Amino acid sequence: MPPEALASLAAVPPHSAPLHLAVGMFDGVHRGHQAVIQRAVAAVRAYGGTAGVLTFWPHPSVVLRPAAPTRVMQDPAAKAEVLRGLGVQLILTEPFSAEIGEVEAGQFVSWLRARLPGLAGLYVGENFRFGRGRRGDAALLAQTGREAGIAVVVAPPVLWQGAPVSSTRIRTLLAAGEMAAVAGMLGRPYASQGLVMTGKRLGRTLGFPTLNLIWSPPAAPRFGVYAVRVSDANGRTRPGVANYGLRPTVEQATEPRLEVHVFGDCPWTDGKVLSVDWERFLRPEQAFPNVAALRAQIQQDCAAARAVLGLPPA
Repeated sequence: MPPEALASLAAVPPHSAPLHLAVGMFDGVHRGHQAVIQRAVAAVRAYGGTAGVLTFWPHPSVVLRPAAPTRVMQDPAAKAEVLRGLGVQLILTEPFSAEIGEVEAGQFVSWLRARLPGLAGLYVGENFRFGRGRRGDAALLAQTGREAGIAVVVAPPVLWQGAPVSSTRIRTLLAAGEMAAVAGMLGRPYASQGLVMTGKRLGRTLGFPTLNLIWSPPAAPRFGVYAVRVSDANGRTRPGVANYGLRPTVEQATEPRLEVHVFGDCPWTDGKVLSVDWERFLRPEQAFPNVAALRAQIQQDCAAARAVLGLPPA
């Protein structure tokens, strides 16, 4: 089956079989998630069928505890891009609702089987919880799966620096600007995708023109300056330095903005969708007494970013 993203379980063809399905929120698609998904992909390579992922949007916490929802790192499109790179053929993004939240844990497998008659295997992490009140665990899933004739594979936690990799842990490090640690647990650099928009061209007047990207994730990195790499869908990549924050020296903004100064020639203009790999946090965002001081600091930032990225001095 060619890679595709389906809106929901209702869109699955009725005779799709056999389906090996990894289930979870998979926010960030970190190394622990990858261990689960790779087992589903490996089963398909060994036995045939389709490797799928069932995830949810919005995050269940938005429905179950709206006063304090989980701040996620990825939207469905960004998540799907990473999943396809892992060999996932079928991506199901199910709208999470109160009705789904009320499915009893003991009925979860039959609820899935009714919507996915070709379901052959379920793949989850050791800490997977499901069903009303999150009462279901991996042991119950294995029991109810066995009763339904569905294989259940439970992947153990993946450790990084002595502790399990988790989305919660990554969000905490992201907010601290610890990009090397974030990359270590993701298994790749932290990346963001955004549409280039016309800005106020203040960077151009400073001698450092920037790409201004529309991007506003619920779980965001620390405000500050970063060494980055920018790329497009055609594989073109450029190194650069980025500022993410409120730009206190030049305006009193209320919404953060991602601005990237590309080293060398910049092949992109407004309207392009670009991906930014955040390689290293360089310094916190700060206000400067005047534009001259800001310009001098940007020069230092460029030099620091070039060193991090292994580039010769300008």
